[in-house]
Amino acid sequence: MSTSLIDTFRRWYDYEKDVHAKVLASLESVPEDRRQEPAFQKATSIMGHIIAARHLWLYRFGICPDHPADFFPKGISIADLKEREAKVEGHWQAYLTRLDEAEFNRSFEYQSLDGGKWRNTVGEILTQLFGHSWYHRGQIASLVRAAGGEPAITDFVFWARQAVGSR
Repeated sequence: MSTSLIDTFRRWYDYEKDVHAKVLASLESVPEDRRQEPAFQKATSIMGHIIAARHLWLYRFGICPDHPADFFPKGISIADLKEREAKVEGHWQAYLTRLDEAEFNRSFEYQSLDGGKWRNTVGEILTQLFGHSWYHRGQIASLVRAAGGEPAITDFVFWARQAVGSR
């Protein structure tokens, strides 16, 4: 069975939706009395950053008319994270549904946050986004544990594997 690279990215996005929900749940596992601690605050800020980065690329692709306001939000609530995630997720779902080879290979120019001008393909940016999320979810897991919560298991293999035979 052959799977296109676009189909692979769509599958990876399904994985990301699922594990981001698990990360948000792991943040909720942190006891209320520890949610003002630096570890928890940093964890929520990093999750907000993951969401903001995905929003920024939608903006750069011309999908979202608005630019994210902050890239490492301070003092953000879990409810706000969920709201932002749902908004961005809807845009990504629609975009990936209509993604075709021409769009995937499209080269576009954008301005980075430091003011530099760059060019990449959409496929390169999709690759970056998945790696970016993996990296930061690992940080969040460490911070959730440090704040007294239970980190989410977000490894792709745990999400994708299927049991074979009897145990």
